[in-house]
Amino acid sequence: MGSRPPLVVVFGVLVVGLLLLVIGWSIAAYNRLVRLRTRATASWAQIDVQLKRRHSLIPNLVETVKGYAAHERGTLEAVVTARGAAASAHGPAPQAAAEGALTQALGRLFALAEAYPELKADENFRALQATLGDTEDKIAYARQFYNNAVQIYNGAVWSIPTNLVAGVAGFRPEPYFEAAGEERQDVQVRF
Repeated sequence: MGSRPPLVVVFGVLVVGLLLLVIGWSIAAYNRLVRLRTRATASWAQIDVQLKRRHSLIPNLVETVKGYAAHERGTLEAVVTARGAAASAHGPAPQAAAEGALTQALGRLFALAEAYPELKADENFRALQATLGDTEDKIAYARQFYNNAVQIYNGAVWSIPTNLVAGVAGFRPEPYFEAAGEERQDVQVRF
């Protein structure tokens, strides 16, 4: 006659199997969270590169404008101050606010070009303005890429059952890099 394993042995094998499944899933979930957080961090680095590029263009732009509109000292100082604040800000939320203020100051600086036709005609000014515009486009693309990476990461951090691993392992949601209110524009289409 065949002997059947005792019920305790069968139950023990099932418990060990289930425990191995939970441990395996936990490791896979942890590794996924690490990959997603790393992608968000790398995406932030791309924004940072473009912001540094933007910050390095501004002194040349200010010097060019200064040659034509030296008496517009308040506008020039506002740009320099906003650039300093933006360069020293760290992290998505503080940097978004500082960059919004810098964008406003640059808007006022470019408005000066309308009042000074000789500045508007200056080849150096036009080249700097075009390079800055290109950089702004790259910042917008990098911000979109970063926010997408953060959305995927945050979704994993908040989703059940991955949120159990995220909570135990210390994964926290990342903030979005949001445009300041002044950068957002309502687009109206008229036919």
